[in-house]
Amino acid sequence: MIEECSALLPGFNEVGLIPAVATDVASGVVLMLAWMNAEALNKTIETGQAWYWSRSRQRLWHKGATSGQIQQVEELRIDCDQDTVWLKVSVAGDGGCCHTGRPSCFYRRILTGSEGPTLQRLSHARPLSR
Repeated sequence: MIEECSALLPGFNEVGLIPAVATDVASGVVLMLAWMNAEALNKTIETGQAWYWSRSRQRLWHKGATSGQIQQVEELRIDCDQDTVWLKVSVAGDGGCCHTGRPSCFYRRILTGSEGPTLQRLSHARPLSR
């Protein structure tokens, strides 16, 4: 059956979270994958800025509140099963996203070889100047 309802009915998992993928609105680059609970999703919708649930800190997290890298939501989507959220954002401050100082959390490629999988850092994914 094709899902066509117009009601927002997020499918949170057994611990009350839904994955949220953030991409840069201009370039389409994947910035990060985070998690939202119902409060984070509601605050994101209400404020137009990205809010997540920090699993490590077990608290609500306003992305960029301390770093200045506020994610302004330009478009918010939910997938066909309503169990994944996609945020198209513009990033304030230095434009960074990752705690390593890079613009994206996805700065390494997985390579396979005779010794098994290894990671290769992408040459264009250098930390931003701070």
